[in-house]
Amino acid sequence: MRIAILPLALGTFAIGLTEFAVMGLLPQIAQGLDVSVPAAGTLVTAYAVGVVVGAPLLTAVSLRLPRTRMLMLFMGMFAVGNALAAVAPSFGVLVAVRFLTGLPHGAFFGVASLVAASLVPEERRARAIAAVFLGLTVSNVLGVPLATALGSVMGWRIAFAVIVVVACASVAGIALLVPRVAVGTPSNLRAELAVFRQPAVLLVLGMIVLGCGGLFAFYSYIAPVMTGLAGFGVDTVPILLGVFGLGMTLGTVLGGRLADRIDPRRVMLVLLAAQGVLLAVAVVALHTRWLAALVVFGVGLLGLALVPAVQSVVLDAAQDAPVLASAAIHSAFNVANALGAALGGVALAMGLGLGAPSAVGAVLAAVGALLALVSLRVAARRRSPVTT
Repeated sequence: MRIAILPLALGTFAIGLTEFAVMGLLPQIAQGLDVSVPAAGTLVTAYAVGVVVGAPLLTAVSLRLPRTRMLMLFMGMFAVGNALAAVAPSFGVLVAVRFLTGLPHGAFFGVASLVAASLVPEERRARAIAAVFLGLTVSNVLGVPLATALGSVMGWRIAFAVIVVVACASVAGIALLVPRVAVGTPSNLRAELAVFRQPAVLLVLGMIVLGCGGLFAFYSYIAPVMTGLAGFGVDTVPILLGVFGLGMTLGTVLGGRLADRIDPRRVMLVLLAAQGVLLAVAVVALHTRWLAALVVFGVGLLGLALVPAVQSVVLDAAQDAPVLASAAIHSAFNVANALGAALGGVALAMGLGLGAPSAVGAVLAAVGALLALVSLRVAARRRSPVTT
């Protein structure tokens, strides 16, 4: 199982590099293509829009393929997209390429989670899903800083070229190491769409958009908050991002273990409630450096610990048609990213101070916890025997 999941984790590592490394290379890209840094930020937005659009779209059009072929197709598209980014002749072309590269992001995550879950007994399912997501978290701790440093020294195009190599290695690993017999058969589009009529699935997607929006309200403004409120120097921000990544990594592992041992709906409720409390406390704690560092670690930990539980709930609800719903989870995460960043920015623009994004995040996390509570009670009613 571990060997088979390795190329899946390598694929999510490549995705993490593509999504986040560009943020550290914006000044170099702006200079190289003769645009402003704010304009270069469009590259981040274009990718996120591609994820939201591509997760359900690509999954729907490829449902007839065996899941291993779906994974190789999606990661192959990722390799091509990064290769085109490495040779993009103009900024407009690069923006279009970033959108196209984002299309297979959520589809790969969704199908990779299903494949990993199919390779293990049900009582280890969440841990297998967590192992796939470790590639994303490790990319934040190690890969993104290294890719950013390499791009700064050798030019931003080389960073995209490195991602192509990683993506191709993932494709080869999937072809060689993932067993064909254990990963399910092609799905029916009508059955996949019918899953979205289930309250359990809709509640989880709403919980992600609102609850995880709290994580992104905080994370999107981590640099100005840490320098302007906590008093850290600008050169310390990369270290704090590494601390956040370490929290994400530990949270992924712990979240997988919790969701295998406890009702994943309870896990979602506890984690979102804890995230809301932490972000509320952060409004005050961010004025002290060591407390601010703990907040950064804690927000990363609680945010990613949620993922295995979310995937487990969707797998249970979707039963024999889980592919499209699993991919939609990652569209929801990117909507949460946009929502959290937008609301945090509005709070800052209103002059509410640098603690405002944390306060916004606390409110969003609390709403997500309420949805998790509703989900838990709906599930409890369905399990309760009907008496007459």
